[in-house]
Amino acid sequence: MVKSSKKQVTKFVIDCAQPVADKVLDVASFEKYLHDRIKVNGKTNNLGDNVTISRDATKLTVSAIDIAFSKRQLKYLSKRYLKKQQLRDYLRVVAKSKNSYELRYFSISAGDEEEEAE
Repeated sequence: MVKSSKKQVTKFVIDCAQPVADKVLDVASFEKYLHDRIKVNGKTNNLGDNVTISRDATKLTVSAIDIAFSKRQLKYLSKRYLKKQQLRDYLRVVAKSKNSYELRYFSISAGDEEEEAE
């Protein structure tokens, strides 16, 4: 038997296009926050070669190689970052697809109609 040496790569994308376009969110500080807080084997600052975080203008990509990495942890850390930046009341983290999240604004237009009716 020959074992295959294929590496299992898990990629997650966080799309921050809307807040970045409005200059509400800084992708560089968000990347640093994730870099400092992502846990590997129960320890922070233990990324090594297993987890890489890359960014472009509006997206962050987190790649995990040969380790179990949960999408839920990214959502948790994203929400904590928004809370720390006092943006949690305006932005939410929504699953865009199986391996990506998107930061969206809350839609508050429904509340305006009720106020006009009164």
